[in-house]
Amino acid sequence: MTHKSTEQTEHRRQATPQLHPVPSQLISLRMVLRTKNLVRYVFQNQHKLIQQLLVQGGPVRACSGHGGTQQQAQLRVEEDDNFPKITEVPPLAAPFPMKLEHAADVGEQFKYSDLSVRLAAPHQLNPKPDVDDLAFGKYFTDHMLKVSYHRRLGGWQKPEITPMENLNLHPAAKVFHYAIELFEGMKAYRGYDGKIRFFRPEMNMARMNVTAYRSGLPTFESEELIKAMARLVMIDSEWVPHTESASLYIRPTLIGIEPTLGVASSDSALLYTILSPVGPYFKPGAKGLKLYAEPKYTRAWPGGVGDRKVGSNYGPTIHVQQEALRHGCHQVLWLYGDDHQLTEVGVMNIFMLYIKENGERELITPPLNGLILPGITRDSIIRLCHQWGEFSVCERKFTMAEVKKLSQEGRLLEMFGAGTAAVISPIERIAYMGEEIYLPTESHENPLFRRLYNTLTDIQYGKLEHPWAYVID
Repeated sequence: MTHKSTEQTEHRRQATPQLHPVPSQLISLRMVLRTKNLVRYVFQNQHKLIQQLLVQGGPVRACSGHGGTQQQAQLRVEEDDNFPKITEVPPLAAPFPMKLEHAADVGEQFKYSDLSVRLAAPHQLNPKPDVDDLAFGKYFTDHMLKVSYHRRLGGWQKPEITPMENLNLHPAAKVFHYAIELFEGMKAYRGYDGKIRFFRPEMNMARMNVTAYRSGLPTFESEELIKAMARLVMIDSEWVPHTESASLYIRPTLIGIEPTLGVASSDSALLYTILSPVGPYFKPGAKGLKLYAEPKYTRAWPGGVGDRKVGSNYGPTIHVQQEALRHGCHQVLWLYGDDHQLTEVGVMNIFMLYIKENGERELITPPLNGLILPGITRDSIIRLCHQWGEFSVCERKFTMAEVKKLSQEGRLLEMFGAGTAAVISPIERIAYMGEEIYLPTESHENPLFRRLYNTLTDIQYGKLEHPWAYVID
């Protein structure tokens, strides 16, 4: 999916310095040039890199791009400590279909070109909160986006931006009785250059469509909704915090509104988006998370909707979260099965960095087997670590027994949660079966979780130019 106009792409291509021509069959490099000094060093020493590649024994096979399935050889080129390491990794498939074929009976699709705007009157404008007072999801902006769907009227209706207002729904609307609804969570960031950016919005839209299909709700054209949400954010642009410690949370929601009782798909739906300025999910300076791991509670199960972003995944967790707080813990570590597999941390994906028996480091995270949400931050972490090529990355099951063993043997290095709201959250302790397991996540000099956090936020706030950043014009 294209994120920027052809003109923007051409301008960037012309403005980007180019290396001296290198035969395409010799090298395919994926590098992140983060400082002027590094850029200057590469330009001055590129001949050394070319010589090294020639010594490797001929042409280097390159990956074909994301979405491929062929496993190709990795390329690692190392020089002295001052020269960057270049890693070519196999392509990674998307965690869910990026494009769905609409069902024949969905009908017409809405288009951004049909968007109408009704601005709030002066008396409808809300006072903007101080950045230091921001809490997650407490304040909302002046406008919202709405798109109605009625099968009997031919499908999706024209989108509109209106003043923020209450919804008028029939008491029998299916969303109230059968939880026919879904939502997404994404953010808009005001960069150091004043530009506002989304982070990989096409991923959120693809996941939302997959969830809509699973919920019997109508699918839509992802790019049309991205454009409409970008317009909404620009109208309420002064609500995007002027700081890198806060952002504007975006909540696209799709609900079934047909006013009939009966467990069936809804022939009428409402897609709407609201915006909320938010500060850090956890208070600044807070120590690593302490998790409550209670095997008697299960968040999701095979064949269910644990891998879809539906509200019914979250409501039943509130009681358990309250129990975790009573035990002095911050979040719930959700376990599954008789072997107590780790699945998620509260509403975040989980990662563990450890030392294998052969002395090599490995980063692991639970697989996408239907029990966990395929997070966009999760996917971004996996791709970044593959590109860095400094340790192996594996999606596999791991259990509390393995965590305990690694901790006892001193081979457990880090554990952290990852998600849109909190980005990266280090984990310090796990309360499990009457004991506490200590994790040295924050005791390292240069922990992985902090490097990942800095890289992701650098992309989100425009410090690091990257295709994952969607610039709003």
